Amino acid sequence: MTAAPDFHALSLCVLTVSDTRTPANDTSGDYLCAALADAGHALHERAIVRDDKYAMRALVSRWIADDAVDGILVTGGTGFTGRDSTPEALLPLLDKLMPGFGEMFRVLSYDEIGSSTLQSRAFAGMANATFLFALPGSTSACRTAWERIIRAQLDARTKPCNLANLRPRLKE
Repeated sequence: MTAAPDFHALSLCVLTVSDTRTPANDTSGDYLCAALADAGHALHERAIVRDDKYAMRALVSRWIADDAVDGILVTGGTGFTGRDSTPEALLPLLDKLMPGFGEMFRVLSYDEIGSSTLQSRAFAGMANATFLFALPGSTSACRTAWERIIRAQLDARTKPCNLANLRPRLKE
């Protein structure tokens, strides 16, 4: 019988994309920071940027280039309004897409919000061995994504496989 793998804390960044959220009312960012800490991970950095694709790209590019950052959780800007530009800003930065994340998120969200889940352009992928998850701006959507998908995938103890255990092999 083999021993269970150990938990390995990851260093994660949280980015809120919003023209209206501030540190005083960023409930989605607050939730993600608390959730990752409760899971045993470390918050590397947290930021709020306006819904501007160049401001997003600049910050996320810096985090992707930092070898100390294992992953990035982005909340906001994934809808269909004229200002929602997170996919347009960040998808070009990704080396690999993780299409199953967005698909799974929308399936799980359907149980909560019905066909309105079609308006979500949530996505995930990897750039420079850094995982990136882009979530809707609502706190309930962030909770669904974290509790039902992301938390387990960032935990090396999740069977049969998880993203955390892939980290050492991502630059092969």
